[in-house]
Amino acid sequence: MRTKQLAGTFGIAIDGVDLAALDDGQFGELHDLWQRNGAMLVRGQAAMTDGEFEAFSKRFGELDPPPNQGVGRKNVPGFPNLYVVSNELDAKGEPLGALGYGEAVWHTDMSYQPVPPIASMLLARRLPAWGGNTWVAGMCAAYDNLPATLKDRAKTLRVKHDGTRDSAGNVRKGVRDDSNPMTSAGHAHPAVIRDPGTGRPALFLGRRPKAHIVGLPLEESEALLDQLWRHAFSARNVYEHQWTAGDVLIWSNYSTMHRRDPFDKNTIRRMHRSQIKGREAPVAYFA
Repeated sequence: MRTKQLAGTFGIAIDGVDLAALDDGQFGELHDLWQRNGAMLVRGQAAMTDGEFEAFSKRFGELDPPPNQGVGRKNVPGFPNLYVVSNELDAKGEPLGALGYGEAVWHTDMSYQPVPPIASMLLARRLPAWGGNTWVAGMCAAYDNLPATLKDRAKTLRVKHDGTRDSAGNVRKGVRDDSNPMTSAGHAHPAVIRDPGTGRPALFLGRRPKAHIVGLPLEESEALLDQLWRHAFSARNVYEHQWTAGDVLIWSNYSTMHRRDPFDKNTIRRMHRSQIKGREAPVAYFA
Protein backbone atom coordinates (compact mmCIF):
# COMPACT_ATOMS: atom_id res chain seq x y z
CA MET A 1 0.00 0.00 0.00
CA ARG A 2 1.38 3.36 -1.09
CA THR A 3 0.08 6.68 0.25
CA LYS A 4 0.43 10.33 -0.62
CA GLN A 5 -1.26 13.54 0.49
CA LEU A 6 -4.43 14.38 -1.43
CA ALA A 7 -4.52 18.10 -0.71
CA GLY A 8 -2.48 20.64 1.20
CA THR A 9 -4.49 20.52 4.42
CA PHE A 10 -6.41 17.21 4.36
CA GLY A 11 -7.03 13.97 2.49
CA ILE A 12 -4.96 10.96 1.46
CA ALA A 13 -4.58 8.93 -1.75
CA ILE A 14 -3.97 5.17 -1.64
CA ASP A 15 -2.48 2.99 -4.37
CA GLY A 16 -1.67 -0.69 -4.54
CA VAL A 17 -4.69 -2.16 -2.75
CA ASP A 18 -7.68 -4.31 -3.71
CA LEU A 19 -10.50 -3.09 -1.49
CA ALA A 20 -12.45 -6.31 -1.97
CA ALA A 21 -9.59 -8.45 -0.60
CA LEU A 22 -8.41 -6.60 2.52
CA ASP A 23 -7.87 -8.66 5.66
CA ASP A 24 -8.88 -7.19 9.02
CA GLY A 25 -5.46 -5.73 9.74
CA GLN A 26 -5.21 -4.07 6.34
CA PHE A 27 -8.71 -2.67 6.62
CA GLY A 28 -7.96 -1.34 10.10
CA GLU A 29 -4.94 0.52 8.74
CA LEU A 30 -6.95 1.96 5.87
CA HIS A 31 -9.84 2.96 8.14
CA ASP A 32 -7.44 4.73 10.49
CA LEU A 33 -5.92 6.65 7.58
CA TRP A 34 -9.39 7.74 6.46
CA GLN A 35 -10.36 8.91 9.95
CA ARG A 36 -7.17 10.92 10.36
CA ASN A 37 -7.41 12.55 6.92
CA GLY A 38 -11.14 13.12 6.38
CA ALA A 39 -11.17 12.07 2.70
CA MET A 40 -9.54 9.10 0.98
CA LEU A 41 -9.07 8.31 -2.72
CA VAL A 42 -8.40 4.72 -3.80
CA ARG A 43 -7.79 4.16 -7.51
CA GLY A 44 -7.86 0.96 -9.55
CA GLN A 45 -11.11 -0.62 -8.30
CA ALA A 46 -12.87 -1.01 -11.68
CA ALA A 47 -13.23 -4.78 -11.22
CA MET A 48 -15.09 -4.37 -7.91
CA THR A 49 -18.62 -5.78 -8.14
CA ASP A 50 -21.60 -4.08 -6.54
CA GLY A 51 -21.71 -6.90 -3.99
CA GLU A 52 -18.06 -6.31 -3.11
CA PHE A 53 -18.60 -2.55 -2.93
CA GLU A 54 -21.53 -3.07 -0.55
CA ALA A 55 -19.51 -5.52 1.59
CA PHE A 56 -16.57 -3.10 1.77
CA SER A 57 -18.90 -0.25 2.72
CA LYS A 58 -20.41 -2.31 5.55
CA ARG A 59 -17.00 -2.60 7.16
CA PHE A 60 -17.29 1.10 8.04
CA GLY A 61 -20.60 0.60 9.88
CA GLU A 62 -24.33 0.14 9.35
CA LEU A 63 -25.39 1.31 5.90
CA ASP A 64 -27.91 4.09 5.43
CA PRO A 65 -30.26 3.17 2.52
CA PRO A 66 -30.84 5.85 -0.12
CA PRO A 67 -33.99 7.91 0.41
CA ASN A 68 -35.55 6.79 -2.91
CA GLN A 69 -37.54 9.97 -3.19
CA GLY A 70 -37.75 12.81 -5.66
CA VAL A 71 -36.22 12.63 -9.13
CA GLY A 72 -34.88 9.28 -10.30
CA ARG A 73 -34.96 5.66 -9.18
CA LYS A 74 -32.04 5.84 -6.81
CA ASN A 75 -30.98 2.38 -5.66
CA VAL A 76 -28.78 -0.02 -7.61
CA PRO A 77 -31.00 -2.92 -8.82
CA GLY A 78 -30.60 -5.79 -6.37
CA PHE A 79 -28.75 -3.61 -3.85
CA PRO A 80 -31.18 -1.44 -1.87
CA ASN A 81 -28.31 -0.02 0.22
CA LEU A 82 -26.49 1.39 -2.82
CA TYR A 83 -27.49 4.67 -4.45
CA VAL A 84 -27.29 5.47 -8.19
CA VAL A 85 -26.01 8.95 -9.05
CA SER A 86 -26.46 9.28 -12.81
CA ASN A 87 -28.04 11.21 -15.68
CA GLU A 88 -29.18 8.01 -17.44
CA LEU A 89 -32.76 7.68 -18.70
CA ASP A 90 -34.79 4.56 -19.41
CA ALA A 91 -36.66 3.85 -22.68
CA LYS A 92 -39.55 6.04 -21.47
CA GLY A 93 -37.28 8.95 -20.66
CA GLU A 94 -37.51 8.45 -16.90
CA PRO A 95 -34.37 9.00 -14.76
CA LEU A 96 -32.51 5.87 -13.65
CA GLY A 97 -30.51 7.75 -11.04
CA ALA A 98 -30.36 10.93 -9.00
CA LEU A 99 -28.97 14.46 -9.41
CA GLY A 100 -29.01 14.70 -13.22
CA TYR A 101 -26.14 16.43 -15.05
CA GLY A 102 -26.11 19.89 -13.47
CA GLU A 103 -24.02 21.32 -10.67
CA ALA A 104 -24.43 19.85 -7.19
CA VAL A 105 -23.70 22.71 -4.79
CA TRP A 106 -21.44 22.53 -1.74
CA HIS A 107 -23.10 20.37 0.89
CA THR A 108 -22.80 17.77 3.62
CA ASP A 109 -24.88 14.65 2.93
CA MET A 110 -28.27 14.69 4.67
CA SER A 111 -27.13 17.14 7.34
CA TYR A 112 -30.74 18.36 7.60
CA GLN A 113 -31.34 15.25 9.73
CA PRO A 114 -30.69 15.13 13.51
CA VAL A 115 -28.04 12.41 13.00
CA PRO A 116 -26.46 12.71 9.52
CA PRO A 117 -24.52 9.81 7.95
CA ILE A 118 -20.95 9.69 9.23
CA ALA A 119 -19.43 8.84 5.83
CA SER A 120 -20.23 8.46 2.14
CA MET A 121 -18.34 6.88 -0.72
CA LEU A 122 -18.54 6.93 -4.51
CA LEU A 123 -17.41 4.26 -6.98
CA ALA A 124 -16.97 5.60 -10.52
CA ARG A 125 -18.64 3.29 -13.07
CA ARG A 126 -18.99 5.45 -16.22
CA LEU A 127 -17.67 8.93 -16.95
CA PRO A 128 -18.88 11.71 -19.27
CA ALA A 129 -16.98 13.30 -22.13
CA TRP A 130 -16.26 16.35 -19.98
CA GLY A 131 -17.03 17.78 -16.56
CA GLY A 132 -18.38 16.07 -13.47
CA ASN A 133 -15.34 16.72 -11.28
CA THR A 134 -15.95 16.38 -7.53
CA TRP A 135 -14.58 19.00 -5.15
CA VAL A 136 -13.93 18.27 -1.47
CA ALA A 137 -13.29 20.84 1.27
CA GLY A 138 -11.45 20.14 4.52
CA MET A 139 -13.53 21.67 7.29
CA CYS A 140 -11.01 21.18 10.11
CA ALA A 141 -8.52 23.28 8.18
CA ALA A 142 -11.30 25.73 7.27
CA TYR A 143 -11.91 26.32 10.97
CA ASP A 144 -8.20 26.42 11.86
CA ASN A 145 -7.44 29.18 9.36
CA LEU A 146 -10.48 31.36 10.05
CA PRO A 147 -9.62 34.94 11.00
CA ALA A 148 -9.57 35.21 14.80
CA THR A 149 -12.67 37.39 15.12
CA LEU A 150 -14.71 35.12 12.83
CA LYS A 151 -13.41 32.03 14.66
CA ASP A 152 -14.59 33.44 17.99
CA ARG A 153 -18.01 34.22 16.51
CA ALA A 154 -18.39 30.79 14.88
CA LYS A 155 -17.84 29.05 18.25
CA THR A 156 -21.13 30.43 19.52
CA LEU A 157 -23.38 29.70 16.53
CA ARG A 158 -25.97 27.10 15.60
CA VAL A 159 -26.88 26.79 11.92
CA LYS A 160 -30.20 25.48 10.60
CA HIS A 161 -29.37 23.03 7.75
CA ASP A 162 -32.07 23.32 5.10
CA GLY A 163 -33.90 20.12 4.12
CA THR A 164 -36.16 21.55 1.42
CA ARG A 165 -34.06 20.71 -1.64
CA ASP A 166 -31.32 18.25 -2.57
CA SER A 167 -27.88 19.37 -3.71
CA ALA A 168 -29.03 19.54 -7.36
CA GLY A 169 -31.84 21.94 -6.40
CA ASN A 170 -34.75 19.48 -6.60
CA VAL A 171 -37.51 19.80 -3.99
CA ARG A 172 -37.55 16.74 -1.74
CA LYS A 173 -40.62 14.53 -1.96
CA GLY A 174 -43.22 15.40 0.66
CA VAL A 175 -41.52 18.66 1.70
CA ARG A 176 -43.12 22.09 1.26
CA ASP A 177 -40.95 24.43 -0.83
CA ASP A 178 -40.56 27.27 1.66
CA SER A 179 -38.45 30.15 0.33
CA ASN A 180 -37.90 31.71 3.77
CA PRO A 181 -34.62 30.54 5.40
CA MET A 182 -36.06 31.29 8.85
CA THR A 183 -39.03 28.93 8.46
CA SER A 184 -37.98 26.31 5.89
CA ALA A 185 -37.67 22.65 6.92
CA GLY A 186 -34.37 21.51 8.41
CA HIS A 187 -32.40 20.85 11.58
CA ALA A 188 -30.01 23.04 13.56
CA HIS A 189 -26.46 21.90 14.39
CA PRO A 190 -23.49 23.63 16.04
CA ALA A 191 -21.44 25.63 13.55
CA VAL A 192 -18.24 24.16 15.03
CA ILE A 193 -18.31 20.44 15.86
CA ARG A 194 -15.82 17.87 17.11
CA ASP A 195 -14.52 15.72 14.23
CA PRO A 196 -15.12 12.11 15.38
CA GLY A 197 -11.99 10.92 13.59
CA THR A 198 -9.43 13.31 15.07
CA GLY A 199 -11.14 15.23 17.87
CA ARG A 200 -10.32 18.50 16.09
CA PRO A 201 -12.80 21.37 15.65
CA ALA A 202 -14.49 21.45 12.24
CA LEU A 203 -16.89 23.89 10.60
CA PHE A 204 -20.28 22.24 9.99
CA LEU A 205 -22.28 24.29 7.50
CA GLY A 206 -24.68 22.09 5.47
CA ARG A 207 -25.92 23.86 2.32
CA ARG A 208 -25.84 27.60 1.69
CA PRO A 209 -29.28 28.03 0.10
CA LYS A 210 -31.80 28.72 2.87
CA ALA A 211 -29.36 28.08 5.71
CA HIS A 212 -30.05 30.25 8.76
CA ILE A 213 -28.12 31.08 11.93
CA VAL A 214 -30.46 30.41 14.82
CA GLY A 215 -31.52 33.51 16.71
CA LEU A 216 -30.23 36.10 14.23
CA PRO A 217 -32.31 38.41 12.02
CA LEU A 218 -32.29 37.20 8.43
CA GLU A 219 -30.08 40.00 7.08
CA GLU A 220 -27.44 39.49 9.77
CA SER A 221 -27.55 35.70 9.32
CA GLU A 222 -27.09 36.00 5.56
CA ALA A 223 -24.11 38.34 5.89
CA LEU A 224 -22.36 36.14 8.46
CA LEU A 225 -23.01 32.93 6.48
CA ASP A 226 -21.60 34.60 3.36
CA GLN A 227 -18.40 35.36 5.29
CA LEU A 228 -18.08 31.77 6.51
CA TRP A 229 -18.71 30.29 3.09
CA ARG A 230 -16.28 32.58 1.27
CA HIS A 231 -13.57 31.53 3.69
CA ALA A 232 -14.39 27.81 3.94
CA PHE A 233 -14.19 27.21 0.20
CA SER A 234 -11.14 29.30 -0.58
CA ALA A 235 -8.47 27.53 -2.65
CA ARG A 236 -6.28 26.51 0.30
CA ASN A 237 -9.08 24.42 1.81
CA VAL A 238 -10.29 22.48 -1.27
CA TYR A 239 -9.30 19.57 -3.50
CA GLU A 240 -10.61 19.04 -7.05
CA HIS A 241 -10.91 15.40 -8.13
CA GLN A 242 -10.88 14.48 -11.81
CA TRP A 243 -12.34 10.99 -12.01
CA THR A 244 -11.00 7.82 -13.59
CA ALA A 245 -13.30 4.80 -13.91
CA GLY A 246 -12.72 2.53 -10.92
CA ASP A 247 -11.88 5.34 -8.48
CA VAL A 248 -13.37 5.07 -4.99
CA LEU A 249 -13.64 8.32 -3.03
CA ILE A 250 -14.57 8.11 0.68
CA TRP A 251 -15.29 11.18 2.78
CA SER A 252 -16.33 12.06 6.30
CA ASN A 253 -19.56 14.03 6.37
CA TYR A 254 -18.50 15.57 9.69
CA SER A 255 -15.10 16.94 8.66
CA THR A 256 -15.47 17.58 4.90
CA MET A 257 -17.96 19.02 2.43
CA HIS A 258 -18.26 18.37 -1.31
CA ARG A 259 -19.77 19.57 -4.56
CA ARG A 260 -19.91 18.47 -8.23
CA ASP A 261 -19.31 20.30 -11.49
CA PRO A 262 -21.93 20.08 -14.25
CA PHE A 263 -21.08 17.73 -17.13
CA ASP A 264 -21.92 16.80 -20.73
CA LYS A 265 -25.61 15.86 -20.71
CA ASN A 266 -25.22 13.82 -23.91
CA THR A 267 -22.87 11.27 -22.35
CA ILE A 268 -23.31 9.08 -19.27
CA ARG A 269 -21.84 9.68 -15.85
CA ARG A 270 -22.75 6.82 -13.48
CA MET A 271 -21.61 6.58 -9.90
CA HIS A 272 -22.61 4.06 -7.25
CA ARG A 273 -22.73 5.51 -3.75
CA SER A 274 -22.96 4.10 -0.24
CA GLN A 275 -23.62 5.88 3.03
CA ILE A 276 -22.70 4.87 6.58
CA LYS A 277 -25.10 5.79 9.38
CA GLY A 278 -24.00 8.22 12.05
CA ARG A 279 -24.03 6.96 15.64
CA GLU A 280 -24.83 10.25 17.36
CA ALA A 281 -25.66 13.84 16.50
CA PRO A 282 -22.73 16.14 15.73
CA VAL A 283 -21.27 17.37 19.02
CA ALA A 284 -20.35 21.01 19.61
CA TYR A 285 -16.60 21.43 20.03
CA PHE A 286 -17.12 24.32 22.42
CA ALA A 287 -19.93 23.02 24.63
